[in-house]
Amino acid sequence: MYRGKEVTIMDKRTRELVDFTKEKFGLWDYYLETYGFNRSVNLFNETVYTMSMEWFPNHCLGQEYEDENPDGTAVITIDINSRNYESVIFVMGQTFATNGINFSDKNDIIKWVEQETGLTFEQQFQLHKEEEGELHFKECINGVAVSPSGMIEVNFDQEGRLTLFSAHGHFPAKDMVKIEPYTLTFEKIEDIAKSQVKLIDFPLMEQQRLVSAYAVEELYIRNDQSATISFEVMVDVRGYLKIDKTLDWDESIEDSSFERKEITWHEEVSADQAFSGEPSPDTLPITETEQEKCTIEVRDFLRRVYPSDSGVWILKTLHRESGYIYAILKTNKQDKRVFQRKINVMIDSESLQAVNYMDNQMMLEMFDEFEEPEKVIISKDEAYEKIKGKFDLEPYYVYDFDQNQYVLCGKIDCQFAVHASTGEVLLLNEL
Repeated sequence: MYRGKEVTIMDKRTRELVDFTKEKFGLWDYYLETYGFNRSVNLFNETVYTMSMEWFPNHCLGQEYEDENPDGTAVITIDINSRNYESVIFVMGQTFATNGINFSDKNDIIKWVEQETGLTFEQQFQLHKEEEGELHFKECINGVAVSPSGMIEVNFDQEGRLTLFSAHGHFPAKDMVKIEPYTLTFEKIEDIAKSQVKLIDFPLMEQQRLVSAYAVEELYIRNDQSATISFEVMVDVRGYLKIDKTLDWDESIEDSSFERKEITWHEEVSADQAFSGEPSPDTLPITETEQEKCTIEVRDFLRRVYPSDSGVWILKTLHRESGYIYAILKTNKQDKRVFQRKINVMIDSESLQAVNYMDNQMMLEMFDEFEEPEKVIISKDEAYEKIKGKFDLEPYYVYDFDQNQYVLCGKIDCQFAVHASTGEVLLLNEL
């Protein structure tokens, strides 16, 4: 991140983006305080470079702001390749922009979003929620919802001046979408729907107790019923390499010490890297050799830090992130609770040595103090009959990582649950 005098010394390409941004958003009463470059890997394993800028109002010049930006600061992020803006945020909803972006009504905002993003309303994005001074849009394909979903938000003040814009998503080209008529009905997939009813212990935080209830685990079913796609897979869209290997051993490692090394969460990216489009190391596939070495390293990590847990942990996946290889482990015996035990092991991508880890055990232990749930009286079949008529089955275009294409699916979901002790039908958000 460049700041102070460094901001005045920038190459021609950077200066062009700065001037372009200043004019577009009317930042004539602002000065550029900081800027920097970032890179990420998108759903399609492509490297995306962005430039972030912090513009301070002129009346803040000469004052010190160490921990927070002054009100009215414009924090702006632009995609270097497309020149589309990912986000424009005026701190505390206050703007000092002169001849900036102004709106007269909702239709004016929609037209501006179309112009800004190159997307078409009701074909690639649709209105999701409208509040005072805010419009929220969701990604769609010909009016059909998408997963993982892109989101667009526009905020404006009483004078109609832009105070926030954000656009995050993938918004695929037409050749990445398999268009077909939606033919799924609940009758066709009822057996699958019933199998998604699970008995789960929900924590009631204020009451410090657990409640057993039958709820529906969300699932995507292919329109032709040929396969299903887990909802969990679509929550985080990284390129995961599935391993699914139980790790066991005969002997632990006597030296149980493990020194955590500081993780670099934010990598330094230069202007040359950004403007040349250099591929991120995170786009590289994990080779078979790396896979084997990482598996051995994770097992040795467990032998050292969790010596009594032979056969307890399953190495679920490996993926690259921020220059590291992440190994995700889950226990082979999952209980009924909403939150399950999980360990993330961070592995140096060059040495293939474990350097740090995160274990959610401490968070889960607080539930051990909660009052145990009442005895389960209602059966799964009884619970299903109570909420059978409350299931949702909605069409979704879902990204299939195997086909590298968006395919039409039906999403099974239900906003209701059944109390396993009383049989009462409850809204999920009450649990």
